[in-house]
Amino acid sequence: MNRREFLSCTTAGILAAPALLRSAGAQEGPFRTRYYPVAAGMGSRDVAPAPDGTVWFCGQRNGTLGRLDPRDGSLKLVDLGKGAAPHGVVIGPDGALWVTEGGQNAIARVDPADHKVTLFRLPEKEAYANLNTGVFDQGGMFWFTGQSGIYGRLDPKSGDMTVFKSPRGRGTYGIAITPKGDVWYASLAGSHIAKIDLATGNATVVEPPTPNQGARRVWSDSQGRIWVSEWNSGNVSVHDPANGSWKAWKLPGDNPRTYSVYVDDKDKVWLTDFSANAIVRFDPVTEKFNAFPSDKSGANVRQMAGRAGEAWGGESGTNRLVVIQTVLA
Repeated sequence: MNRREFLSCTTAGILAAPALLRSAGAQEGPFRTRYYPVAAGMGSRDVAPAPDGTVWFCGQRNGTLGRLDPRDGSLKLVDLGKGAAPHGVVIGPDGALWVTEGGQNAIARVDPADHKVTLFRLPEKEAYANLNTGVFDQGGMFWFTGQSGIYGRLDPKSGDMTVFKSPRGRGTYGIAITPKGDVWYASLAGSHIAKIDLATGNATVVEPPTPNQGARRVWSDSQGRIWVSEWNSGNVSVHDPANGSWKAWKLPGDNPRTYSVYVDDKDKVWLTDFSANAIVRFDPVTEKFNAFPSDKSGANVRQMAGRAGEAWGGESGTNRLVVIQTVLA
């Protein structure tokens, strides 16, 4: 298959619904949207752009971890094991891929060279954690969440794992680290965020001002402020732990459903809106939104991540990856 078959390229904004763009405001700069088809039936979701230019992503429906090379569209799939259903993936300090593998109730390590899969299974008493997302702290520990109401810590060197009960039960979802090393998670069912004490493992709940907002994912900006995607309210909100303040903005359009949040290297905030079938970019300085609707219905971009000049997501409903590039004039 040639590059043209793998790559579909559109100019951002051309495909946007006019009403949505009017609500979102005019584009603030040149952007380019590109789509990369992956294997049919993968359910491509959480992504991890790698330093070598490739992008790793979870195939939740076919139990694989995928590796896309955007330069030629080539694709490699790694089978994670019988019954696998991977949710989140991050690149660890060792350069390996670390996966929250819900199907096998384990944390999976995938060697990027030989693709060997090593499983670190959760304790038997946590038979179904509904694993969600993971992040490494500055000491090299891997912290992860499970929607059944747990979060945990894995020492990659020793394999020791400790699982903690979330203070308010089920819903523990997205997780992120700040520049100074603090780890925060969001609780979808619990409608709150929480900061983990890395020494004791205890979590301190922080309540957003919007009731029952459905805090789904979190990401830190360069100042250590915690950005939150609010699924139920359709807001994006930000909490500053330094002074305890909160601020929130409703996404453009009718009945937004804010799924994910990612803050890029310029402190611009990227979100996904299931209701608008779009990726949305928010500038905290101007307080304006840019909307990038998908060119296919039911895209369902469930998570975003990126690197300088690129914001990536997995369209779980179309079996594609999408990237929005900031095009330098």
